[in-house]
Amino acid sequence: MLFWVFLIGGLTARYAAGWRTLGGALLLCVPLIDIVLLGATVLSIRAGAEPTVWHGLSAAYLGITVVYGHRTVRWADAKFARRFGEAAAPPRPELYGRAAVADAWKSWFRFLLAYAISVGLIFGLVVLAGTLDDGAPLLVWLNPLTKVLIYSLIWPIVTTIWPGKAPEPAKENQ
Repeated sequence: MLFWVFLIGGLTARYAAGWRTLGGALLLCVPLIDIVLLGATVLSIRAGAEPTVWHGLSAAYLGITVVYGHRTVRWADAKFARRFGEAAAPPRPELYGRAAVADAWKSWFRFLLAYAISVGLIFGLVVLAGTLDDGAPLLVWLNPLTKVLIYSLIWPIVTTIWPGKAPEPAKENQ
């Protein structure tokens, strides 16, 4: 939640209000939220708190934001810049053929990296909790993360088999 608050607040300050310095400072806080969340989660478990599903969610969230956070900030920044007239619309990528296949696999490997980071953090918290029984609530997140990893594999496979063709050039009337 704080990720979005700082992201939207920073972009609004930067573009809508014209406060570039404040906007930049708020945007710099976006990755700091991840560090604070990780620290709070680790301190909570080290202080003897019983691991919960929420601790596992923070690990899953961290893995995803580490991989996708920067891309999300760049995407939102481009949208705000366009909305407030400071930038032109970027050209749409024409993804077909090899480019479509490469893009689909890059996207899947990007999520595989997020998955690996999340799972590593979850198991790190289980070790911090002490025993596998103590850390069991953390492991709940392995199920949905693994399902998303497997289901998201469908798109690159389908794109590899049917990569699509370049659009036909428009014919001029004679």
